[in-house]
Amino acid sequence: MNILLIGSGGREHALAYALGKSPLCARLFTAPGNPGTARHGRNRPDLDVSDHAAVRAFCEAERIGLVVVGPEAPLVAGLVDDLTAAGIRAFGPTRAAARLEGSKGFTKELCAAHGIPTAGFARFDALEPALAHVRAQGAPIVVKADGLAAGKGVTVAETVEQAETALRALFADPGTAVVVEECLFGEEASFFALCDGTRAIPIGTAQDHKRVFDGDRGPNTGGMGAYSPAAIITPAIERAVMDTIIAPTLAGMRALGTPFTGILYAGLMLTAEGPKLIEYNTRFGDPEAQVLMPRLSSDLVPALLSACDGDLTGTGLEFDAHRAALTVVMAAAGYPGAVVRGSVIRGLDEAAADGALVFQAGTRADGDTLLADGGRVLAVTALGDSVKEAQARAYAAVARIDWPEGFCRRDIGHRAVAREEAGG
Repeated sequence: MNILLIGSGGREHALAYALGKSPLCARLFTAPGNPGTARHGRNRPDLDVSDHAAVRAFCEAERIGLVVVGPEAPLVAGLVDDLTAAGIRAFGPTRAAARLEGSKGFTKELCAAHGIPTAGFARFDALEPALAHVRAQGAPIVVKADGLAAGKGVTVAETVEQAETALRALFADPGTAVVVEECLFGEEASFFALCDGTRAIPIGTAQDHKRVFDGDRGPNTGGMGAYSPAAIITPAIERAVMDTIIAPTLAGMRALGTPFTGILYAGLMLTAEGPKLIEYNTRFGDPEAQVLMPRLSSDLVPALLSACDGDLTGTGLEFDAHRAALTVVMAAAGYPGAVVRGSVIRGLDEAAADGALVFQAGTRADGDTLLADGGRVLAVTALGDSVKEAQARAYAAVARIDWPEGFCRRDIGHRAVAREEAGG
């Protein structure tokens, strides 16, 4: 069948890598795509993915049998709804179900209604009540934009003054809503489940690094690197997550008449009281997809089709349990603030010489020259028999990339490596 992949980031390059290997995939199109996705199919930068009628017409003209929506914005905008109404299989949640990512307030209220363990919270539509709440609660405290913020709308405030500054910045935009949460303590992990509206199957774990600098310092980003699997998620914790977080979420969404189909990505805090939900994403993560897809040992396409058809019975995705993957994000200087575009990147073939995978995100091609064209530009991924081995191979590949204007963290995977070295 012909497949259309929506998106242009590192996640989409990783998905193109997996989709393109499927025997079921005759032709792969990516809209708009990037120079990396072009290695696995044909990019369609001319297709405006915000124009749902144009996407539908393209699918009909190219006889697309499956649309895979990578980023969150088209999901929240209802692209899956419009394609499904036209009889086109589209993988991802409906607009109503995508509220699990599109509105943190909605998710928190769902958690409260169904006893899903999460942080205590309050939602505000105005600045002064939010300031009063923060002053009454004290710090540390967490301030979040209620809507989509590309992974950067969260402030973990260590003081009341920091929380007040974050609130004022968010409410500077008209129509803003915020969620203020208690600060949870523990270790964070990412948990992925494939859902068909009724059932869910766990498909992988990862841990990412949100802060921009080594030692988890600096502002939050969309993610500076990740590794998979997250050994800290034991089989017992996986069962607890499925029983107390994923299953009641699916039940709650069905009760609302908005069943969830697609990838449910739970950001977890592993607390002393057990796993608690930090927030949901409703698609594969970025850079988590860049460590999940290289470990995938089964065909991705049949599982996505089964989810679209509402029946995951007998379906599963298999990952190499004996191999770890680690990815290092290379970003343009200045990220997550203003960055300079147009610097030349060389050495990607040399970086991949020993089996590393270089997934492209913020790049563009100028003839045969590859240029940086965004904040997070590359995700350099390697496999190993341990996280430590994958880490060493990933950084060896990073060293072969000639891009003076880029930078990366040098400690991706440090917790997992320390745990391996301690024998835990």
